[in-house]
Amino acid sequence: MKAWGWAACALLAWGLAGPVAAAGWHHLGDAGRIERRADGVVVHSGDARVQVSVHADGVFRVRLAPTGRFEGDASWAVAQAADAPRVTITEDRAAVRVESGDVVAIVHRAPLRVDFTGRDGRMLLADEAQLPMAWMPSEHGTRVRAWKSMPADEHYYGLGDKAGPLDRRGRAFAMWNVDAYAWQGHSDPLYKSIPFFIGLRSGVAYGVFFDNTHRSSFDFGKESDDFFSFGAQGGTLDYYFIAGPQPAKVIERYTALTGRTPLPPLWSLGFQQSRYSYNPESEVRQIARQLREHRIPSDAIYLDIDYQQGYAPFTVDRAQFPHFEQMIADLRRDGLRTVLITDLHIKHDPGKNYAAFDSGVREDAFIRNPDGSLYIGEVWPGDAVFPDFTLTRVRDWWGGLYRDFTAMGAAGYWNDMNEPSVFNVPGNTMSLDAVHRMDDGSTRDHRAIHNVYGMLNARATYEGLLKLQPTQRPFVLTRAAYAGAQRYAATWTGDNTASWHHLAQSTPNLMSLGLSGMALAGDDVGGFIGSPPPDLLTRWFQLGAFNPVFRNHAATDTRPHEAWVDGPEHEALRREAIELRYRLMPYLYTAAEENARTGLPIMRPVFLAYPQAEAFYGNDRDFLFGGDLFIAPVVDERLDAHAVSLPPGAWYAFGTSQRLVAAKEPIRIDPRPQGTPVYARAGAIIPMQPLVQHTGQTPKGPLELQVYLPDAGVGECRGALYQDDGESFAYREGALLRVAYGCEATDASLAIESRIEHDGFAPWWRDAQVTVFGVTRRPAAVMVDGQSVKGWRHDASARTVVLTVPQARRRWRVELRY
Repeated sequence: MKAWGWAACALLAWGLAGPVAAAGWHHLGDAGRIERRADGVVVHSGDARVQVSVHADGVFRVRLAPTGRFEGDASWAVAQAADAPRVTITEDRAAVRVESGDVVAIVHRAPLRVDFTGRDGRMLLADEAQLPMAWMPSEHGTRVRAWKSMPADEHYYGLGDKAGPLDRRGRAFAMWNVDAYAWQGHSDPLYKSIPFFIGLRSGVAYGVFFDNTHRSSFDFGKESDDFFSFGAQGGTLDYYFIAGPQPAKVIERYTALTGRTPLPPLWSLGFQQSRYSYNPESEVRQIARQLREHRIPSDAIYLDIDYQQGYAPFTVDRAQFPHFEQMIADLRRDGLRTVLITDLHIKHDPGKNYAAFDSGVREDAFIRNPDGSLYIGEVWPGDAVFPDFTLTRVRDWWGGLYRDFTAMGAAGYWNDMNEPSVFNVPGNTMSLDAVHRMDDGSTRDHRAIHNVYGMLNARATYEGLLKLQPTQRPFVLTRAAYAGAQRYAATWTGDNTASWHHLAQSTPNLMSLGLSGMALAGDDVGGFIGSPPPDLLTRWFQLGAFNPVFRNHAATDTRPHEAWVDGPEHEALRREAIELRYRLMPYLYTAAEENARTGLPIMRPVFLAYPQAEAFYGNDRDFLFGGDLFIAPVVDERLDAHAVSLPPGAWYAFGTSQRLVAAKEPIRIDPRPQGTPVYARAGAIIPMQPLVQHTGQTPKGPLELQVYLPDAGVGECRGALYQDDGESFAYREGALLRVAYGCEATDASLAIESRIEHDGFAPWWRDAQVTVFGVTRRPAAVMVDGQSVKGWRHDASARTVVLTVPQARRRWRVELRY
């Protein structure tokens, strides 16, 4: 019997409920009346309605209304207003076609189902013909589900923070935010629910965003080899089809739909030191002193819950931190920002002059039970109450709680435990019957709000900080998230373990988050739970240096994780990795600005840039850092030679003229490398800087441009530089510098050009030092703007040419003539 035939007899009610009789599902029948609208069609099928509309260029929306009445358009995730381009609607006896741009939605009449194709007829996404969209009444609402045909060679990526391989094919996943302490590669669900995925087949990609905050699930072939499916235990079947054809275009359109990550403060891209917990105050000062004495470049120290009085958020334990404000100021003078944890649970502490609780009661800010009493759950401070973040006025109240901390000089805030996590109750979270109030006066139970609750917490923090410090970019770190949370916060992968397994798992998790819109992400370097042996901790520093968020963090009962704890040999390797990140800061900040502008992640799977490179569709270890650096980290303890398969084209071992070409067989590095192998694309121009100890320190020396020689007439030669003050929003008014670099190689010459695209900010550098790698013969002359220059150097053994371009904040041209 075909797989769908079995499924038609025993479909999943899904989630964790197991198979149930197909009779429980009400599937769409044949199409009836067609209503044409400016942006698409509404199709009748008995009492049900299906709406297929064009939301924006390359983005279609499909909605199912089982009773014939569509709910409102309100969405916590969608930030892009509908702006449908030209739409053409045609009909015949078999189907209705809704065309816009290069995409066609084909609405079949019998049975009613929706397919998406390119204008050339290539099938992109098709409803499973035997399983039309369906719904099922349940005790707490209506379950909904859609089934899609699954080509044998299609791969699936995304869903945010998920364990296991990057390719989701063959597995099923739940969307329900949980406090997943000590999660493993088989664990599901985790802390975040981002119901967006990318389908990729033979270089052609599309995306699907299922905008439903209820507990939901995705099955990519666990139930059947012939189809995949997605649905929810409540809410509506409401999804967006997002066209490519390149995977990068899908991400660009998805992040336009749900919002993009704001440009972060520069310091947040530096190395961040944390522990549960650094206390008392003397220990915080000691850690800061050791970071500088050991010359470990760093920009932030985190304070976990022990700085608080009785674990009550927005308090300070003055016995342990008697000079809290002065400590923050002293750290800041030494180039270290302070990030404070501010969990969302407020200690239930009536009559004790606890300001956060008392003001919340006055504002009626806390979630209640169905009988009107306060919902109380146990968390770190004991009995606690929880803000009702679905209300704008409560988010405003919460944001105002940061007033004292911002006045003290704290630079960032860490919203933890916001799934929400509740101790000693079934499911370790809030009662599903707890009542959330909406701005329009309606209510929702926690089943509908749970997955978006952590995002609303981060939103309240971010928006509150903007009001308190309107000229300063906020930094918020959140553990829980829903689609669109990238508009408010960075994230990390939660309570990992000090194991080689978790080191290897870091990369697919972070790449998946980047593919799902959350590009500013990292993990706990060294593992939160347990004590890593020295070699594991060193390898984690070496990988973490290429994570968008680079934070070393550990639990209270573990041995120290700081860079210097295992003697001078390991300390030197860890310092070297951190120093390379700081030298690459101009390149990294440029990639962060590209992410803020286009949605392209900083840490990228190879197929994002090379979608035809099917050999990388299942690569969970290696990745691109920005567009021009390829990272092949060591993530296991085996002593075998390290094998590296390069992306298509020619590559250089970073910082050298060793040129390598992608081949069928991997490169085998033997003995195993001390550091992480890094490769630069032939034709890349990488901006760098002299070493600093923190991002607030002015580099001493010129801007450094590494130029990796392309083949004559082959391959793209490019680079970019973006700079601004790194802290304020002045760039929105034009206070920024944007430079485009290019080059052209022939057998007789190499030309390198700099073009100022926007000149509204004075950078720290005046001159530029240009190093050209891959020079096989000494140039006869080196020219800058058509004039011969002296002082350039050719190193025959290194195969490099080094020269300085004076007053480089301008348009200039360098030529190497042979």
